Amino acid sequence: MNNVVNKIISEAKNIYDNIKQKKKPSLETPIRSLSNVKYNPEDGFFELNGKTKTRTLTASTVKTFAQMLKMMSLSKKLVKSDDIATKREAYYVSKNWGNARFKEQPESDTVMDDIEAMFEVNREQLGFTPEEKGGEIAGKLVVIDKNQDTGKDVRIDCTKFGSGSYSIPSNVEELKFETKAKFILAIETAGMFQRLVKHNYWKKANCILISMGGVPTRACRRFIRRLSDNMKLPVLVFTDGDPYGFLNIYRTLKVGSGNAAHINKYFCVPKAKFIGITPQDIIDYKLPSYPLKEVDIKRIKDGIKNDPFVKYHKKWQIALKQLMHMKVRAEQQALAKHGLNFVISDYLPNKIKKQDTWLD
Repeated sequence: MNNVVNKIISEAKNIYDNIKQKKKPSLETPIRSLSNVKYNPEDGFFELNGKTKTRTLTASTVKTFAQMLKMMSLSKKLVKSDDIATKREAYYVSKNWGNARFKEQPESDTVMDDIEAMFEVNREQLGFTPEEKGGEIAGKLVVIDKNQDTGKDVRIDCTKFGSGSYSIPSNVEELKFETKAKFILAIETAGMFQRLVKHNYWKKANCILISMGGVPTRACRRFIRRLSDNMKLPVLVFTDGDPYGFLNIYRTLKVGSGNAAHINKYFCVPKAKFIGITPQDIIDYKLPSYPLKEVDIKRIKDGIKNDPFVKYHKKWQIALKQLMHMKVRAEQQALAKHGLNFVISDYLPNKIKKQDTWLD
């Protein structure tokens, strides 16, 4: 029987036995936040640090306790029947749960994440899939997928999409790859990705372009991780020069997040290197910039004080303090000040050559 189903049955049996013995049943889940993670650079990702929260069945917790059990039951049915449900569909299924139904989807998402952490699996293994797209691919890569009707291999050549691109599916575990590219370039914005695709940058640089579209989805991160590991390719990350690009996009891709520390080892890309807009780039390239917002300043202060990744890497501490001193932020597109294709002709080639300008 599926390992996930076994874990659900075991947890349910434990609750049943406690009730029979007239004991209060409880569910224990890890605390999912930066306060409960540790960072070991040898492992390369955020790991749980052992703190947990316990949900005991009482008069005041009966609803959330029931919701946990109902979500576990739904997961068991999905896995046993080899079916799936989106997070949104799972929320609507709960409308049949009487008083245990969820009022808003964030409530069901939180319960789903707690169950995921409790069993130390990812939500796809529980039968739940996200609605968001995984990311876009262009360049020297052949993705080998399966025809769902025949089971035969389907070869998808990412150089053959013209002005378009290949979309990463929500489940990437069964994909195989063929490539002679030298590296993967993961790009924050769809606009910059489109510029590089338009001018065939992937051909000039012999690389694979991946549009993250902001903070990369789990599917996007897992795709990059599998592609990098299987093909032994370095991953270069190109984001805006702001705290969001640094601490939300790049750091999440490289080492994961506190919220998903129980599965970071599968989704993060420890070998990633930052070649995006640094505070020094803003100075050296005289880039147009904007004042830091209050949320940017707070993110920098929190990163320096609380983020285990930043606390370990001195280069990031220096960069964040420099940005705070400068009180500005700059976008990738600011490079257009020097010409629309300056990013292709000068910036990226120079960055890739000068590894001393990279941030770990």
